[in-house]
Amino acid sequence: MRTVLITGCSSGIGLDAALHMQARGWKVIATCRAPADIAARQAEGMICLPLELADPDSTARCAEAALTHGPIDALVNNAAFALPGAVEDLPREGLRAIFEANLFGTHDLTRRLIPHFRTRGAGRIVNISSILGLVGVPWRGAYVATKFALEGLTDVLRIEMADTPVKVVLIEPGPITSRIRANSIPHFKRWIDWQSSARAEQYRASLLRRLYEPSGPDRFELLPAAVSEKLVHALESPNPRVRYAVTQPTRMVAVGRRLLPTRALDWFARRS
Repeated sequence: MRTVLITGCSSGIGLDAALHMQARGWKVIATCRAPADIAARQAEGMICLPLELADPDSTARCAEAALTHGPIDALVNNAAFALPGAVEDLPREGLRAIFEANLFGTHDLTRRLIPHFRTRGAGRIVNISSILGLVGVPWRGAYVATKFALEGLTDVLRIEMADTPVKVVLIEPGPITSRIRANSIPHFKRWIDWQSSARAEQYRASLLRRLYEPSGPDRFELLPAAVSEKLVHALESPNPRVRYAVTQPTRMVAVGRRLLPTRALDWFARRS
C-alpha cells in the first residue's frame, strides 16, 4: 500500500484529495489544525496529525510522527490561507504571517521528508499552487506573493532534484469551490485596517461584499474533485507532468503570460 501525506485536509481541495486517494487504495496521512477536523478524518479511516505550518516545532513534530507510520511515498503540500486587502494596507507582520504558513512551513516540511525519499530511492512532492501563482489580481497581494514564491521555489527544487529519484510537480487550480474566502475573514480582521485606508470606499463597494455577501460560485469555478483528478496523475503516473493546470482560466492565464504584453495581463486582472 502506497502512503501519501497531505496537508490542509479540513475542507476543500485537501479533504477531497485525501478521500479520493484513500478510495484509490492509498494510505492517507492527513493533517488538520482543529481537533474536530482531526477527529473527523480519523473517523473516516485516515491517520490524521495536527499541523500548524507557521510553528516550526509543530512542523517538526508532524514530520517525525508521519514517519512512524511506515514509508511515505509522496507529499502533497496543500495547506495555505489567504489574507485579502490592498497591498498598501498590508502590514509587515501580516505579510510575515502568511509567508510563515504558505511558504516557510511548506518548505520546512518538504525538507524534512526529502532525506526519507532519498533513502527509499523514490518519492513525489506535489505542491498545490494557484492561478494566483501565475497572475496577480487586486486585493490578493499577500496570497499572490506566497504563490509566486512557491512557484519559483518549486521550479528550482525540481531542477535540483533531477539527478535524484524524487519527482517534483506543481498543480495550479483556480477557481475551485472551497472555504478559503470564508476562512480568510479572521486574517482580514486581524491585519487590515480598512476603515483608515485611502481605499475605504473601494473596500465597501468591492472586497467587503465579496467577503461577507457571497453570491454563489464564480464563473468557471469547479469542484475540488477536478484537482483530485490531476493529483492522481501526478502521484501515479511513471512520468508526471511538470505542471497541471486546473480550470479554463488557469490554462488561459498560462498561455497569456507567454503571449500577451504586461498591460494586457493587467487589464485582465482588473476585470477579474
